[in-house]
Amino acid sequence: MRFFFCLLALLLTGCQEEVKIPEPETLTRAAEGHYCNMIVSDHPGPKAQLFEKGQSHALWFTSVRDALAYNILPGEAQQVLAIYVHDMGQATSWNKPQADGIWIRAEAAFYVIDSRRRGGMGAKETIPFRDKEKAGQFAGEFGGRVVTYENISPDYILGDAREYD
Repeated sequence: MRFFFCLLALLLTGCQEEVKIPEPETLTRAAEGHYCNMIVSDHPGPKAQLFEKGQSHALWFTSVRDALAYNILPGEAQQVLAIYVHDMGQATSWNKPQADGIWIRAEAAFYVIDSRRRGGMGAKETIPFRDKEKAGQFAGEFGGRVVTYENISPDYILGDAREYD
């Protein structure tokens, strides 16, 4: 009997599909924002790209906060494999962060929230940094506070009527 259960366990684990996490794509002018259908690279601030299981290309977002909203809204994200965000500690420009080479996994970033800097669509942004110290320096200059991915409140991500003040 023990042999049967071992064989069954081996067969079940052997049948599981191996899921490969895609590498981040290079941002080009062909990338359109998932929600706004606008050219992503035309907007200032950090951007995001999200990969869903079974999709061959990234979904693009003109702001990091939009990608995080997509990930938590009912009916949106189905099987997210990865979310990549700009590391603004490496960005050479707020208005035009590099198209390649500074993407980091969203869950590994430190975020500045409640700062005076606005995202690509003019709303409050979740500004990602690989380095917590650089995030703190940014918050010192532009206001806000540093939080981890897990500590970004859904209320902050989904916004409120006062966010454009």
